[in-house]
Amino acid sequence: MDRQTLRIGQVAARAGVNIQTLRYYERRGLLRMPQRRPSGYREYPPDTVRLIRFIKRAQQFGFTLKEIDELLRLRNDERSSCSEIRSSAQAKIEDVERRLRQLRAIKRALGVLVASCAVEGSPRRCPILEALDDEREAEP
Repeated sequence: MDRQTLRIGQVAARAGVNIQTLRYYERRGLLRMPQRRPSGYREYPPDTVRLIRFIKRAQQFGFTLKEIDELLRLRNDERSSCSEIRSSAQAKIEDVERRLRQLRAIKRALGVLVASCAVEGSPRRCPILEALDDEREAEP
């Protein structure tokens, strides 16, 4: 095997992911399909490790794989500008703010349910279970 290429297990270990993650990224188009040896082993260029780490860091910032695909496209397109990437990050901030509002509403609703629940009593009369079983549209 060429010293300039890595096998799938080597890439996974160096990037801190499992092999299935690499295969999934290939199917999603985030990674190019690697060259194969006659034996069938995948051969990845060494910069694949850096790319995987980029994807994982972007996920830690809350970017979806679809959004990461767009970031990668912008990163590789010499015609793109930093302002386009900034717009993506700003949109992600707005998404995070929206989700935080939703989580606060869920926390308040759960607080009301917990406060209404008597510690003693039958689970059949538990207000938390009743609220979860309510057929009406639930709003936290």
